[in-house]
Amino acid sequence: MALKQKHRPITAAEAQTLFADLAAVPALVLAVSGGPDSTALLLLAARWRASLKKGPRLTAVTIDHGLRSESAREARDVKRLASQLDVTHRTLRWQGPKPRTGLPAAAREARYGLLAQAARSAGAVHIVTGHTSDDQAETILMRLARGSGIAGLAAMAQQSQRDGLTLCRPLLGVPKLRLVATLDAAGIRFASDPTNHDPAFLRPRLRALMPALAGEGIDGLNLARLSGRLARANDALDTVVDHALRALVAVEQQPPRWTIDARAFASLPAEIRLRLLVRAINANGHEGPAELGKAEILADAFDRALLAGAMSGYRGGSRFRRSLAGAVVALERGYLSISSAPPRRTPGRGKRQGA
Repeated sequence: MALKQKHRPITAAEAQTLFADLAAVPALVLAVSGGPDSTALLLLAARWRASLKKGPRLTAVTIDHGLRSESAREARDVKRLASQLDVTHRTLRWQGPKPRTGLPAAAREARYGLLAQAARSAGAVHIVTGHTSDDQAETILMRLARGSGIAGLAAMAQQSQRDGLTLCRPLLGVPKLRLVATLDAAGIRFASDPTNHDPAFLRPRLRALMPALAGEGIDGLNLARLSGRLARANDALDTVVDHALRALVAVEQQPPRWTIDARAFASLPAEIRLRLLVRAINANGHEGPAELGKAEILADAFDRALLAGAMSGYRGGSRFRRSLAGAVVALERGYLSISSAPPRRTPGRGKRQGA
């Protein structure tokens, strides 16, 4: 009985609850690949919009990565279904050469870039994806395997910001099997991407382990619960960092840099020190976000410098100077200073030809 309940289709009332936060949005772009999750997203969003007196304009966008011979046909199938559901459809193609390594990450970046382009063309600032609770569980396991911190293990949020747009995941708490049941009940077919089962990639390998892990209690529900609790803890830590930043950090404009009294910084808990340091580096650096592992190494070295400074009363000249992600972190006369580093010199630049 419980198994049948778990696999029941999404009802109209449930769909209204899932999409309720988006009712007042003027336009939505739906990311629809043709697989079961995104096809169910298209169906449920169309039904929900039809139930409203005045709902958002819907545009379904299919990204053809050009990696499989079936992708063009799958895009046409999505277009046909979208037309039946009275939803505008666009197909965008990932052009240019494809990398030999890191293909999933490159394809993901290309997909979001094209979705952002489609959203702006449609006058939308919201992109809706079909991520499910299964995807959330797999994401947590992937990040565990990579040694992510609290923020990473919080995994995906219902809404997040990217490139000035809002990514919405209304199905994040829904198991994939319920979406499949919804499509089966409606008599709608969907595509199956063989790369989702290709052991050459990490996510499919972890997906194959899920039944065994579930037998030990490490199932999608418990992983989602873990993610929610870590997200709650992450928000609390970020709030503490916000307070510390306002209370302790002096932001100078000329030259741009952040400064903080070394004693005050040393009094903060280690996690708050690390997060404040990362914020300062990201605000002043010019080489992208600081990697957590590298930031931890720098923070440990800085803690030793702080201890040495405390033993000498924080007097004297500079005792610490390191660079990370295009920022310089220094301990100077009792103050922590974070400023932009000079641009890296290109090898060979400035040399005369033939020299």
